Amino acid sequence: MKGRIYKILGLVLVAYSLVYGLLTEIPNLPIIEQSIRNLFYHVSMWFAMVAMMAASFWNAIRFLGTDSLSKDTRSISLAETGMFFSFMGLFTGMVWAKFTWGAWWTNDPKLNGTAITILIYLAYFVLRNSIDDERKRARVAAVYNIFAFVMMIVFIGILPRMTDSLHPGNGGNPGFNSYDLDNRLRAVFYPAVLGWILVGTWIASLRYRLRVLQS
Repeated sequence: MKGRIYKILGLVLVAYSLVYGLLTEIPNLPIIEQSIRNLFYHVSMWFAMVAMMAASFWNAIRFLGTDSLSKDTRSISLAETGMFFSFMGLFTGMVWAKFTWGAWWTNDPKLNGTAITILIYLAYFVLRNSIDDERKRARVAAVYNIFAFVMMIVFIGILPRMTDSLHPGNGGNPGFNSYDLDNRLRAVFYPAVLGWILVGTWIASLRYRLRVLQS
């Protein structure tokens, strides 16, 4: 029963954010207007992605310290789940950009950093598939995973804050929390973030079990 609690909680929170996110009242914001509702979906996906990649990064470090292949299996399972959320976050972000900025893609440092980050992680999967020896593959992949996670933080967390960016909270553009993330938005946004992280953990555990059965 303990293992089911976080799964049920995750599903309930996601269902709540998906439904109530469309029904709740929102601040009357210029330009953004009703598209602010995508905060509940787009941004929460990115939080889930970062959480999955951070857990994958941690398991890569643990593998290098213990040489336990189960840690490597957990690391790749979490990275796969993180990639799923990265594509979902990218898609929902493109929809938001179209309605807010008038284009599916703009020359924005955070968008470009996201594209580079996805390519870095795609290279991680290609690298794994190019090595046949199990332990050598795990060691090389663990080192690359650490590099990929650091690059992700740089490209989507640090560089956008140092240059001009359309995204709130980056390049001098004030974050949502400083001017319009009121309690109505928080009541949906925070549960959405937690819900997607819990669902992501569940998906990663299923990927892990599947890989164990296939090995």
